[in-house]
Amino acid sequence: MGQDSVHGDTTLQAPPVVSALVGRWKRPLRYVPVSLTTIALAAYTIRAVIARCGHPAVPLDDAFIHFQYAKRLASGHFFSYVDGEGYSSGATSLLWPILLAPLHAAGLTDLSIIWAAWAFGFLALGALTVETYRLALPLVGRGASAGAAAMVPCFGGYVFGAASGMEVVPLAFVLAFALRRCIEWGELSRPERSSARRRTLIVLAFVAPLLRPEGMLVSVIGAGTLAAFPPRERSALPLDRDPFRYGAAALALAGALVVPLLHWALTGSVSSSTTVVKWLPGNPYYGHGAALLASVRDNLRLFFDVIIDGREWSAVYIPSGARPFALAALVAIPAAGRLRGRSLRAALILLMALSMLIPCTYLTFLWNRLRYLWPFAFAWFIGLACLARCVADAGAIFLPRFRLAAPVLSGIFAGALASHLGWTLDDLASSASAIDRQQVALGRWARTALEPGVLIGVNDTGAISYLSERSTFDIVGLTTPGEARYWVAGAGSRFEHYEQLARASPARLPTHFIVYPHWLGCDAILGEELYRATVLDQTILGGVSMLAYTARYDALGSGESPRSADGAALVDALDVSDLESEAEHRYELGPTRETENLALSYEDGGQEVADGTRVGRSYDRFVLRGRAGSAYRLVARLVAPRAGDLEARIGGELVATIRATPPGWSEAAIDIPANLAGEAMLVSIVDATGAGFGSAHYWLYER
Repeated sequence: MGQDSVHGDTTLQAPPVVSALVGRWKRPLRYVPVSLTTIALAAYTIRAVIARCGHPAVPLDDAFIHFQYAKRLASGHFFSYVDGEGYSSGATSLLWPILLAPLHAAGLTDLSIIWAAWAFGFLALGALTVETYRLALPLVGRGASAGAAAMVPCFGGYVFGAASGMEVVPLAFVLAFALRRCIEWGELSRPERSSARRRTLIVLAFVAPLLRPEGMLVSVIGAGTLAAFPPRERSALPLDRDPFRYGAAALALAGALVVPLLHWALTGSVSSSTTVVKWLPGNPYYGHGAALLASVRDNLRLFFDVIIDGREWSAVYIPSGARPFALAALVAIPAAGRLRGRSLRAALILLMALSMLIPCTYLTFLWNRLRYLWPFAFAWFIGLACLARCVADAGAIFLPRFRLAAPVLSGIFAGALASHLGWTLDDLASSASAIDRQQVALGRWARTALEPGVLIGVNDTGAISYLSERSTFDIVGLTTPGEARYWVAGAGSRFEHYEQLARASPARLPTHFIVYPHWLGCDAILGEELYRATVLDQTILGGVSMLAYTARYDALGSGESPRSADGAALVDALDVSDLESEAEHRYELGPTRETENLALSYEDGGQEVADGTRVGRSYDRFVLRGRAGSAYRLVARLVAPRAGDLEARIGGELVATIRATPPGWSEAAIDIPANLAGEAMLVSIVDATGAGFGSAHYWLYER
């Protein structure tokens, strides 16, 4: 018996060498299916782009912003965008260009840098697939978690993101990886919470914000986790004063401050230029009080009514009618957590899913194929797997075998997403081709057609800057310091700002423009048309045609004086739309928008007169400064869509009624009674007939 037993054991055991090899390769072999799937998907996606474009291409001009920063880093310039300028806060990701810079220095220049971006993007896609599986496994089991993982490569938003040249999917991976690490820290017993694990959480809290501002979420979650769950080390102090507990949490939270402090140290402002342009709370029209709440509410309504329902902007990625399943997925996450005794895991995954609402605080999240939303999508996929698990468990109460429905339902969700991949790939290739035939083509044209010393004003600053090797002036302000606030304010404020530059720093004004004219909104400074790139078969571009012009500045300053001042001495002047002048004169914006801040020009006495103008006004209220007891005359330059009467008041007292008549400028002179003159006169121009008006300039003269 003993012999047989020994013999049996011997025959069943594998040789030691084989056992060692199996043990060594068992873990890597687990990743073979994901690796092969990701490689095949990457090859298929890249082949579709190259078949359409003939060479590497990306569907977003913003990717070239990262490439330009990477090129500058490779040549020894720390996040400056063009020669002669210092640090630019326009890099929404500091880490992404840093990853690309060594490869650019190694020879992946021009469009070949796209290969590096693709490699990182699809590598992150595979890693995100694995992390999604690991996050879902304790909540839903192997079958349903495999379905959740399958949703990642089946989702067109992630495939588009991986091929976009942007940091969308790498950010999603970092969020998922950090989320799992935080969950595991909380789920472990106190003795298992080692210093190595704590260091990992702190490192992630610093790395994630470097990848994108939304990465600050990792800093906050990491700090909260470290504060809520004490580490292994024990202190002689009471628990509420344990330095290992709160010191590590404070350090993790400090990770969220690194980028703002860098901006502050190098620019004097903690906000990046991208924040100024895109974040609602900093917007002068939408960022305060009721306007802010209304804007966020509208974005939330759009998100829940349209985006998650697979309509309009999201139809290319999400099946139509998906909203009930998406909402049910949110409810299923805490339900699965309660059923499985994994409440912490469920709570943090739900928090990550709801973090997709963060972009609802942006001016809009519809830019660039909804790329601001998708880094959080993996948590919704886990929610769908939880929904499948809950449905299966409920059915199993009546039919035990119904538990097998969990992986089936989860797989059906993955299949529904995969059904849109063909549409996604076609859109990806089409968008990449559109960028290639417009911005890329214009960048190459500028390199050959324009002299090296030119300064090109651009509204899409990516490919034109990267490929032209010419200095650029970003009218949007993402990459040119100081320009963002004028872009946000509207075309009239841009025009007035260019007037100031013409007086103070004319060398800073562009010599040429390559723009969508309707974006710039200042036709008076556009000279001869030199070239245009027209792309009709596209949906990604800001316009069908982008045009190259010489710049002309003869109209700047043409509106600084009224038709006739009669030789009187100018005491004060409010230049409407000039942000500095408006602030100095306490000009009240009132209920207005950037679309009502225009650069208008009219023929006046045979000459072109151009002036920044705020239209759609029901009232103007501001302060002009004079001297008490003096006699003054107020001259107002106005425009009106139709004839109407305006009441001029000083300190609330009616002093004149003005008749505004279209078309062109109306200039009215109003005598201010001596008893109303003062050092600070509150002037009100009020629409009395409901016709509405526009205001361009107010001058105060002695009489």
